[in-house]
Amino acid sequence: MYGCAPSGFVSDCPARLAIEILSDKWAVPVVWSLSRGPLRHGEIADVIHGVSRKVLTQTLRRLQGHGLVASEAGTQAGYRLTELGATLIEPIRVLTDWSAQHGGAVVDFHEAAAVL
Repeated sequence: MYGCAPSGFVSDCPARLAIEILSDKWAVPVVWSLSRGPLRHGEIADVIHGVSRKVLTQTLRRLQGHGLVASEAGTQAGYRLTELGATLIEPIRVLTDWSAQHGGAVVDFHEAAAVL
């Protein structure tokens, strides 16, 4: 059974799983890119600058393994978010808003710490 211990994150805690999934460098950009609708592999790579095709393929497979992304068949073969994957859009939006509001303070802290 999944659950979080009151004293912290245990190995089977659902929150720990979510953090593990989202801490992958390219998972959030891939999920976010698919939030507007299905895209082909090359289109995802165009949206997410800096990801190699190989790493993008690995990320898509990992997200498929978690049930968050599905591949589409047909002439316009591509990838789409599953219903479960779509539930990540709001948490990602919250984290993005937090970053916009507090990211400058984090950068300021890093710069001040580098001076010391």
